[in-house]
Parts: sequence; structure tokens; C-alpha cells
Amino acid sequence: MKRTYAGYFIAVAASVIAFAAQAHPELASSVPADKAEVTAPAKVELHFTEDLVTKFSGARLVMTAMPGMASHAPMAVATKVSAGSDAKTMVITPVKPLPAGTYKVEWRAVSSDTHPRTGNYSFTVK
Repeated sequence: MKRTYAGYFIAVAASVIAFAAQAHPELASSVPADKAEVTAPAKVELHFTEDLVTKFSGARLVMTAMPGMASHAPMAVATKVSAGSDAKTMVITPVKPLPAGTYKVEWRAVSSDTHPRTGNYSFTVK
């Protein structure tokens, strides 16, 4: 009976360790935050749950709506994407100040497990 429990606990422990090793980076927070209304930010910061492999991670900023233009087509914004002050942060710096409108941040994050994660969120510049 003791042998059965020991085998069970070893199998569970191995499963937990394997699951932890396969964790993927998730967006933990951002500045500006999702659905925020802000003055034009000088940069957008994305904070992830794991260290990023900068070479395979990236982001883009798209203007999706502009005040007074009902049929504004989504337009990519010229930016520079770089690593932040720590390995879990990505920084998007617009080349020019952002005009009023709605923006979507599209990101791709890759950590040491090499499995890419993608996502997006939006914010509005007043």
C-alpha cells in the first residue's frame, strides 16, 4: 500500500515540474492599461510573466480609429520596439507623438521555452 502512494506522489510531482517547465509568457500589465483613456504616451510598456527572448519577441502599434473620421482604416504607427529595463519588459516607442484616436497594441512574446504567445489590447489617446 505504501508503495502505491509513493508512486502516485512521484508521478504527480513529475507532472507538476513538467507543467511548470512548459509555462508560457503572459501579459501581466501594460502602460497604458487596456481600455485606458490617456494623453499621448511617449512609450508603451508591456510587462510579462516571464523573461523574453528579445530576438523572437516583438510588437506593433496600430491606430484603429480617429476622431471625426467614421471610416478610418487601421494604420500601422512607426515605432521602435526594444527590451525594457528588465528581461520581462518590452517597450514600444512611437517615432512621432500619437494624435488623438484609438490604438491597438499587438504583441508576440517568446520565452525560453520557445513557444510564442500572441495577444492584443487597446487604449485611447484623448
